[in-house]
Amino acid sequence: MLIQKNIENILFLDVETAPLYPSYEDLPEKMKKLWTKKAEYFLQNKPELKPSDIYERAGIYSEFGKIICVSVGYVTEENGVRKIRLKSFYDKDEKMLLLNFANLLNKHYKDNDKTLCAHNGKEFDFPFIARRMLINGIQVPDILNTPGKKPWEVNLLDTMELWKFGDYKNYTSLELLAAVFDIPTPKDDIDGSQVCHVYWVEKDLERIVKYCQKDVVAIIQLFLRYQGEPLIDEAQQIIL
Repeated sequence: MLIQKNIENILFLDVETAPLYPSYEDLPEKMKKLWTKKAEYFLQNKPELKPSDIYERAGIYSEFGKIICVSVGYVTEENGVRKIRLKSFYDKDEKMLLLNFANLLNKHYKDNDKTLCAHNGKEFDFPFIARRMLINGIQVPDILNTPGKKPWEVNLLDTMELWKFGDYKNYTSLELLAAVFDIPTPKDDIDGSQVCHVYWVEKDLERIVKYCQKDVVAIIQLFLRYQGEPLIDEAQQIIL
């Protein structure tokens, strides 16, 4: 697979999200009614379940969830050795988190040769970030502000979309592709489905940040596999 992008101009990213409120009972009445209406779709033929039983799913919808971490990584080369540099934006105050991330994009990723890359990013990460920025009153950086742009003007890459090769019906997880391409991944990660519990019950945001960073590394390594290039050794992964 030949991707006409300089890897040093690509910012790889992953986001972690959680429901806006700790539980269904904590929702304002107006939002409680709207979540109940939303949940009806998932509860078809499941009379034993109530909207409150599936509230953890709220975190994947930008209207009911919030971003709790954005981890990013980029590749540099020094004396012929490639390094991955990682940085995370995380805060209980979502607006502050997004402002800091927007500042990064506006400062360093505004030129046409810059690109963002995520796994399933076009379906989830990119639109989720843009929508939550709008909700928080933050101007969406140009690289994420895709409405009205021509396809060749959109500087967004998606490692899952690249794997599809035009197949519209196939979802392939990052975990599966990492296994297929023999990309080493730590075994001590939390599962994505546990993020809500870890955030609201355990209140361990730092654990979520580490999980998010590991996904960014996996995305970078997968991109390198796509290009037929060697992986970057763990010793060359630097957290800023």
